[in-house]
Amino acid sequence: MSDNSEAPGADGATRSGGSGRAAPAASTPPGPQPEPLPFFGTTWVDHDGGYGLRRAGAAVGSLAATVAACFVLRFAYQGLAIAEVGNAVGILVVVMFAICSAIAFRKTWEGFSRRPADPAREASLRGLKMIGFAGSLLAYFLRTFVEAPGERLRRTEYEEALARFAKRRSARTGNPAARKGAKGKRPKRR
Repeated sequence: MSDNSEAPGADGATRSGGSGRAAPAASTPPGPQPEPLPFFGTTWVDHDGGYGLRRAGAAVGSLAATVAACFVLRFAYQGLAIAEVGNAVGILVVVMFAICSAIAFRKTWEGFSRRPADPAREASLRGLKMIGFAGSLLAYFLRTFVEAPGERLRRTEYEEALARFAKRRSARTGNPAARKGAKGKRPKRR
């Protein structure tokens, strides 16, 4: 979220998700701006700009990527079988990928509804989430049936930022000198 502290359109993104052109200064409303989501830009705010098609595309794409990931894992397992490393190693590899995928699914799913409490811990889990990439892709696929992945979190933050902005703005309206003169005015000494 930005509070318009930078020049309008400085990031090169437009309201519909980022065409690379800077928006004119007059089109940027005052106050906080919505944070763009991957593949959706800021279309999640008003569900415009092909939002439904983008959700359908994200669902199909993430499902295709999940299926492709499963094929990659299958080929890796077949490579172990061809190498004749033994049943114990094969079982360990399958269990490792299953556990890493389950953890990656859970962490990805939690990331859609809240920010991580400890970013350093999330960074340390990055490798584990890369191993369990099939779980992350599956979480992304399932979340597209509910919303754009991460939409609820960003919408909550955006609405809170708008409320704070409106409160700050309403507290500053009027002429401060006129308010100061009406209250607590001391009589002048002669």
